[in-house]
Amino acid sequence: MTMPLPTQTASSAPPLPPADDALQLLCGMQLIRSFEEQVRTLYSGGAIPGLVHLCAGQEAVAVGVCSLLRKDDVIASNHRGHGHCLAKGAEVGRLIAEIMGRRTGYSLGRGGSLHIFDAANGNLGTNGIVGGGIPLAAGAALSAKRRGRGDVAVCFFGDGALNQGLLFEVINMAAIWRLPVLFVCENNGFGEFTATENVTAGPDPTARGAVFGVPSETVDGMDVLAVRAAAQRAIERARTDGGPSLLVCMTYRYSGHHVGDKQVCKDDVDNKAWRLKDPIERLGRRLQEAGMASAATITVLQRDIDAEVRAAVASAKAAPFPGADDLMAHVHE
Repeated sequence: MTMPLPTQTASSAPPLPPADDALQLLCGMQLIRSFEEQVRTLYSGGAIPGLVHLCAGQEAVAVGVCSLLRKDDVIASNHRGHGHCLAKGAEVGRLIAEIMGRRTGYSLGRGGSLHIFDAANGNLGTNGIVGGGIPLAAGAALSAKRRGRGDVAVCFFGDGALNQGLLFEVINMAAIWRLPVLFVCENNGFGEFTATENVTAGPDPTARGAVFGVPSETVDGMDVLAVRAAAQRAIERARTDGGPSLLVCMTYRYSGHHVGDKQVCKDDVDNKAWRLKDPIERLGRRLQEAGMASAATITVLQRDIDAEVRAAVASAKAAPFPGADDLMAHVHE
């Protein structure tokens, strides 16, 4: 299977934002990558129960979209959602503690990777159900529309959800009611272990939104600036009662479906070609070319972020596991 790479010419490349904003985008992606690498190491060492699904390679989508969101804007994530959580403001320490099943985590260590909920940062949670976050975001968008404050909702889902009937029902409803919701498909070419092209009819996934009259576009999901530019158009439209939008971000996950997957379904040539479009290295090169940051500065930023994540891991390892008294905490009867 050969998944087509996004193409972009120098003339079509989105312009760089101001230096401070550009560096924040870079740091946001560096943080997600560092976090996921630590999760991989912890899982390999037996420190994480169950399975986790890593998003390394897909950082540009989470950071590009969430960099434009306000505190009161809401997101709904999926099973590959650590990056979405961090991009929306999750605390590194609480997030890694939750994944490790420690009491200092977001849900006292009881929810794990697939059930991270962060109300303070407008995160409706990661979700183990394919497309499960789609109706949650639509519901939040309906609430936002009724409040009339200009808030928006975003749902992130993979290409595996493109064939879920729930997606069509929700897009239809969002279009009819002109809900301020952005549907973001992270198309990494695989639904679990199956190539998307083998199970998804139609050459252009954006048709799934266009048929309902919803503005839809395909985006280079390995370019944080391209994602941000497309998301900005969609979010501004949503804030001004323009209704929903669909973004199909062409991206690639460096890991398998889950952290223990050996990726036998992937083509090595494809894998190497996609890694040449790494979103972190790509933005780093542009910053250096524009004179906004030196290679040394970028290295220092990464070193500081790595240190932050390692400190969070050490703190989580020292934290207790939830006890019997925590079983019914925060549970509504």
